[in-house]
Amino acid sequence: MNTKKVAVIGAGPAGMMAAYYSAINNADVTVFEKNDKVGKKLFITGKGRCNITNSSDMENIFANIVTNKKFLYSALYSYTNDDVMNFFENEGLKLKVERGNRVFPLSDHSSDVINTLKKSLKNQGVKIEYNTDVNDLIVKDNEVSGVVLSDGSKQNFDKVIIATGGISYPVTGSDGKGMKIIEKYGHTITDLRPALVPMNVLEEFAKDLQGLSLKNISVNFYEEGRKKPIYSEFGEMLFTHFGVSGPVILSASSTIGKKLKNNNIILKIDLKPALNESQLDERILRDFSECINKDFRNALDKLIPKKLISVIIDYCKIDPYKKVNTISKEERQSLIKALKEFTMTITSLRGFNEAIITSGGIDVKEINPTTMESKIVKNLYIAGEMIDVDAYTGGYNLQIAWSTGKLAGESAAM
Repeated sequence: MNTKKVAVIGAGPAGMMAAYYSAINNADVTVFEKNDKVGKKLFITGKGRCNITNSSDMENIFANIVTNKKFLYSALYSYTNDDVMNFFENEGLKLKVERGNRVFPLSDHSSDVINTLKKSLKNQGVKIEYNTDVNDLIVKDNEVSGVVLSDGSKQNFDKVIIATGGISYPVTGSDGKGMKIIEKYGHTITDLRPALVPMNVLEEFAKDLQGLSLKNISVNFYEEGRKKPIYSEFGEMLFTHFGVSGPVILSASSTIGKKLKNNNIILKIDLKPALNESQLDERILRDFSECINKDFRNALDKLIPKKLISVIIDYCKIDPYKKVNTISKEERQSLIKALKEFTMTITSLRGFNEAIITSGGIDVKEINPTTMESKIVKNLYIAGEMIDVDAYTGGYNLQIAWSTGKLAGESAAM
């Protein structure tokens, strides 16, 4: 048997999965990791809980991929979400499924996911070189034959898998260096943007709402002057000192980021999506009937969170000291509009240091989708967030990392 010597650059999710599947296919695998531990970014994903994948059907998985979903057909069908869950459970990690089919370790600790991967790599004889930075590749006649380390030393390999991530959360080691290395050998890097990231807003009242979390709301994003939304979602969001965050906002950021180049984006929040305007009016009249002699500002407690009351009152321009029994139908309509179309202006996305993932990366046209091998440099394989693919929140981006890593690792061992 001709055992292949395989180098894996980067010990994130894609790199570790690539190393594992190279090793079980009889490759002699060495992982080069610039940090002093594996999975540094994986450790902080899902607020430290690590949303491993999503347990929904493949149709839904693809519906949640934003960029270049066709490129991922081979990877995702050859290593599905079920395969990922089976892998972890077979390796001894117990899992659970939560709202939105999000899959987490039963312990709620991302460290257990990392330890499971470390143990599986050790069991397969994978060598991990910590605190070891790869500065370059050994490439001759468009074929890779090894790596050049930061101390100038060279090591020869039959195949090289590069999985160094994007440029989000650079403190974890995702600094884009790997992209620059392979760009040097002819690969194209598409525009890089922060994705799954909070948004800045124009309105000053955002600061007054800082820390307020809203559940069961719906959001619609519009280009200025357009009537058709460019993105709609239902779920949870959070107000911050700079603007908005939370699941529905993070998921929207990939789509919104592409549109923000041209102009501001209008965000309209429906605070009561379960009620149409007529039903909401009836609800408001019921609330008002219980406090007819109160000031308007003291009659909204059952309708909206306390922190939001003064902002909504300013928004609908009703005198806060006006008695409830004197509120006109027109004024109620302005309150309804404020609740159904609470509007903010998105000016920009937050930076890469707050982004969960990077949108953009190595052009998919330059990668063989059935093997993850570079079409430009022979025996070089690319996996994970480096590639120009991204998805919404919910475990989909990690699924892409596992699937592309597995396919790259398996292919490199052949």
